[in-house]
Amino acid sequence: MARKIVLILALTCLCIGLAAADWNILNPIWNINARQDSLKNYCESWRINVELNNIREFDVVPQECVAHIKKYMTSSQYDADCQRAIEEVTLYLSRCCSLKGDGKDAWIFDVDDTLISTIPYFKKHGFGGEKVNSSSLEAWMEESKAPALDHTFKLFHDIKDRGMKIFLVSSRKETLRSPTVDNLINVGYHGWSRLFLRGFEDEYMHVEQYKSQVRKTLMDQGYRIWGIVGDQWSSLKGLPEAKRTFKLPNSIYYMS
Repeated sequence: MARKIVLILALTCLCIGLAAADWNILNPIWNINARQDSLKNYCESWRINVELNNIREFDVVPQECVAHIKKYMTSSQYDADCQRAIEEVTLYLSRCCSLKGDGKDAWIFDVDDTLISTIPYFKKHGFGGEKVNSSSLEAWMEESKAPALDHTFKLFHDIKDRGMKIFLVSSRKETLRSPTVDNLINVGYHGWSRLFLRGFEDEYMHVEQYKSQVRKTLMDQGYRIWGIVGDQWSSLKGLPEAKRTFKLPNSIYYMS
């Protein structure tokens, strides 16, 4: 009987040892899976910290994370995250604004990756893994082929129908006015009050300073800016502030 017990214990220890071997850090299969999980976690953490504005002033997406960022920005999760942001705007609008009907209630939208998408361009240019070539990007913008973003398209028309004046504030150059207007109209946007683009005197300003200056101009004219929707922190930060700001996800590039 004692011999049987000893034999059973020995077999049990052997089986446990074999099972444990599957999880040994030196096991190649386990090690590959661990590296893959670690890289995924790292890249998702990098993306989240871009959205939180903890990571700033980056020129390119880390090379090891380009595939992860591309997968996110073309995924149903990106669409769901944008839609959730728009739902929060709609909720805010349902209770925020006592419009006076004097033509001075206003809302601001950014343009690129807020109303229209640059993802078709970045699909062909490294998806953030290459430093943005301004000349190449502007040549693409001149083609007026950027698609509308469905979530903000509906919001744009909802806000316009509420009687607010809509101002578009873009970091694009003034020289791109005609193709920008053509692009917006071609995909169904119309009825905005003014499109602000960067003149020659604005091109050397930081984007945040330029957009803050536009808000000051509007407020000095008596406009009440109930909200801003944009994909860059530089569209939302700075003084004077809007009553609320809403950021859409974008971890492909950073504009300061």
